[in-house]
Amino acid sequence: MSESVVADFVGHFFAAGVRGEPPTGRIVLSQRRLVLAADEVKETIPLSSVFDVKVGQVPAEMEGYFNDTITIAYRVDDERRVAAVEGSDTNIDRFGTVLFKVLLNGTTALVRHPARLGGRVTDADAEKASLKLEHGSLTFKRKSGPFTVDLGTVISVERADRDLGNGPHPVVTFRHIEDGTAATSEVGIDSARKTNLLGRYIRLRYADVQEELADVSLDEEELEVLVALYSAGEGVSLSAVVDIDPQPLTLLLNGLAEKGIVVDTETGTKLTAKGRVVVGQRLESVNT
Repeated sequence: MSESVVADFVGHFFAAGVRGEPPTGRIVLSQRRLVLAADEVKETIPLSSVFDVKVGQVPAEMEGYFNDTITIAYRVDDERRVAAVEGSDTNIDRFGTVLFKVLLNGTTALVRHPARLGGRVTDADAEKASLKLEHGSLTFKRKSGPFTVDLGTVISVERADRDLGNGPHPVVTFRHIEDGTAATSEVGIDSARKTNLLGRYIRLRYADVQEELADVSLDEEELEVLVALYSAGEGVSLSAVVDIDPQPLTLLLNGLAEKGIVVDTETGTKLTAKGRVVVGQRLESVNT
């Protein structure tokens, strides 16, 4: 392989030609291809043929062999094929991020940001941008200036037809919390394959946050305090905007801190990324 290698580790894999128990072999990823190699089987997957990547979903025929895995769907001529890779937790998580990076980094997209702020449609024009993916974030480099989206603050994501100046096309539309406000971004890519991959990556990180929030139970009073904290802004005392005595309020904030929803800083109590998502979902439910 002449091009530089960006990932190389030992793991189990399933690919074309594998029969029975998945072999242990090398998983090697470069900027152009993914190679799965063991003693009696070798599958080379050009990255230009990959149209979907799923994390944590095991092909039906492999359910008895795999637990956590990354599944890659790709085309060979007119045939659709599926490969699955499993390694240690650390390796597989890193591999997933690197794989999406190689597939998407540098992609040219049309971006309208923000398309909405809160419930208000903006007059923002769609701009060409170069996409840069990091673990948990997306950066769009535009002439008007780059912007970065923390995917830990995404509160909804969908694929819909939008006109970004080149006629109606499928775009990835997602709402996220930005500077304390729910913002909507719309991203269109000429390649349907890459549009699907971008949507998959955003949904993957969105699902991670939702899984964390599934274990968080908040009562009505806690939610009201979070919304008040969100609305108060910098330099405003929370005790001045909520009808709760100081001692019970302190206990409530301590409980929210233990849940990872708020954090104490030198300038006061602030919402964490998880907290901003909770508030964003709360506001969404009130406004719908």
